[in-house]
Amino acid sequence: MNLRLLIRIAKALLLARWKQTLVAAIGVTFSITMFVTLLGFMTGLNDLLDGLILNRTAHVRLFNDIKPDKQQPVNSSIGFKDGYNFISSVKSSSSHQEIYNSEAILRAIKNDKRVLGVAPKLSAQVFFNDGVLDITGVINGIDVDAEMKLFFFSDYITSGSALDIKNVSNSIVLGKGLADKLMANIGDVVQVTTSKGDRIPLKVVGFFQLGLQEFDKTQSYASIRTVQKLLAKPNNYITDIQVKLKNIKEAPEIAKEYAGQFEADAEDIQTANAQFETGSRVRTIISYAVGITLLVVAGFGIYNILNMMIYEKMDSIAILKATGFSGWDVNRIFIFIALTIGIFGGLLGLFFGYYRFFSVKNRKLF
Repeated sequence: MNLRLLIRIAKALLLARWKQTLVAAIGVTFSITMFVTLLGFMTGLNDLLDGLILNRTAHVRLFNDIKPDKQQPVNSSIGFKDGYNFISSVKSSSSHQEIYNSEAILRAIKNDKRVLGVAPKLSAQVFFNDGVLDITGVINGIDVDAEMKLFFFSDYITSGSALDIKNVSNSIVLGKGLADKLMANIGDVVQVTTSKGDRIPLKVVGFFQLGLQEFDKTQSYASIRTVQKLLAKPNNYITDIQVKLKNIKEAPEIAKEYAGQFEADAEDIQTANAQFETGSRVRTIISYAVGITLLVVAGFGIYNILNMMIYEKMDSIAILKATGFSGWDVNRIFIFIALTIGIFGGLLGLFFGYYRFFSVKNRKLF
């Protein structure tokens, strides 16, 4: 049968029961709108939570972990060399946390085409002296330019400038929670004592706030040279090498490669943030499950209205068959009706959904 004629008949049936058609289209529109809005909200929420952690986390981290020496002195003894020795209460070795030959390692990593950038880091456990009290904290010695480029360091500076760490000697950026404990303001001088008892005054040039309370109460940042001076270490002393990759999925493989190549411990971002990634995946699954449920409900709405329309139009269907229309032609008429309701409601739903998503996004809720 002529396709144009079938479309005209489907149009006539739609307009004859236009209220039912409108209700079905509104149901589809609402479902699609909520589907897009829900997925947009969950995407924004995941990006927000990922930004709090992943923006400040290296894809691959090289360091020397504190661990017991595998080769114990008893194994080297001639009398026990051929035996199997059971050793209890093994203590950690006196190995240093310093990454040996760090300059050559940094050059080799920078020349790796898979690497986006690399940032050295030096961490020091210290005490912030507040009168007679000693507040435990950590000073992270960083390369400010690399941190700003790779880890968005300047985005978390709430007061002052990140570049002041590099430009002002013996300066420090305090975590906001730590600054509140010390009641320190920009321009103040805080006294810092190392675990070995060495003390040095540092000038506060800014405040840092990641948004994690426990982190902001203990962490602070200074230049690598300042922390090296604090610890009385040479210029090549660093404890961490942070690597950002062009493809984050390659992190586990590259971490194993670097661990063997540079004889250091390596940790990839997937291992370091396994629980966090699981949470993001669960939230995404829940949002898609709810969205698909909305779409299924809209589909059943269309089905119910078409079913009622078919029962109401049994006489019209009989007339169509009597005048030469086949059963397949009648089926195509009602398929056209369903497609029209679905496409019209779907396009409106996409429009309203994306309009709502972008209007919320422009208000910087994500």
